[in-house]
Amino acid sequence: MEREPMRIREGYLVKKGSMFNTWKPMWVVLLEDGIEFYKRKADNSPKGMVPLKGSSINSPCQDFGKRMFVFKLTAAKQQDHFFQAAYLEERDAWVRDIKKAIHCIDGGQRFARKSTRRSIRLPETINLSALYLSMKDPEKGIKELKLEKDKKVFNHCFTGTCVIDWLVSSNSIRNRKEGLMLASSLLSEGYLQPAGDTSKAAAEGLSDTPFLDLSDAYYYFPDSGFFCEGNSSDDDVVLKEEFRGIVVKQGCLLKQGHRRKNWKVRKFVLREDPAYLHYYDPAGAKTCPKKGKGIVTDKTCPTKAVIQGEEPLGAIHLRGCVVTAVEDMPDSKKYDVDNILFEIITANEIHYYLQAASSAERTEWIKAIQAVARTGK
Repeated sequence: MEREPMRIREGYLVKKGSMFNTWKPMWVVLLEDGIEFYKRKADNSPKGMVPLKGSSINSPCQDFGKRMFVFKLTAAKQQDHFFQAAYLEERDAWVRDIKKAIHCIDGGQRFARKSTRRSIRLPETINLSALYLSMKDPEKGIKELKLEKDKKVFNHCFTGTCVIDWLVSSNSIRNRKEGLMLASSLLSEGYLQPAGDTSKAAAEGLSDTPFLDLSDAYYYFPDSGFFCEGNSSDDDVVLKEEFRGIVVKQGCLLKQGHRRKNWKVRKFVLREDPAYLHYYDPAGAKTCPKKGKGIVTDKTCPTKAVIQGEEPLGAIHLRGCVVTAVEDMPDSKKYDVDNILFEIITANEIHYYLQAASSAERTEWIKAIQAVARTGK
């Protein structure tokens, strides 16, 4: 009896349509020999499948300027498939497993989650993903600051000099020249983002190096809560207060609408101090037309805050909220959802029903929200 391919990874990704230039959330399943994508998780048959034999993957994919965390899978017939993750670490995890699956197919090997080989040190090879996680460490990483320049305040930001200083102090490089090369690689791979005219001009090729070892060149981590504020009204300041918190957890969940009671995939970002859960259209890529990415609410932009190039659909204030698992929900069969649900009841008694991809993921979200609600303001 033929063995079924192992399911290596599955979850929500946003996929670009093959015929039309539309992006839609899909339930994506990575198998040993291909990638299947479904319109809904509960569907029995996939909407499409991309064979991995003879395929290649490109990440980061910068073909779409307004979209972050995109990777491109090129099938053997030279057909390109574009997928967008909710955040950088998620994209890297998908790319890592897809690369390994392709390598196993080419070598005639079985995919193994854990390698049986002993770890081999490669002194000439630097793992940018691991380095990025070290840089983001709250205790030992690069400190995020509030910096001011040209009558603007940059929040959750740091200077180019701080990056090189950290690389030197952590023994990641031997000298500052090596630091510039390494930081430029981090920038090109999307692990760092330029903030402000000086660093953006360098990144766009208007300098000898894409990364600047300067105290007036500003950078930030993707999804770190970065925003820039100029001359704002009192209402704008209150609005931006929601986004000052550090990102604790993020990812895609199903959310039930309050009126139509239908379920849609939404990207959620959980922040603490202040405690908020913002949700976005994962297929959207709306940016402020003049200021680009980051939150800006001055007179040149729409009144709603724009975060990381995206406009939130809504915000749940978590202070004083109650979050619990829901084992059985009325009409769950009618709306074709699994019972991996949980409910958030806010202090002003608004009910939100959310669905995770698995019971383990539901537990993780509940614990994270409870911790933020207890300590947040």
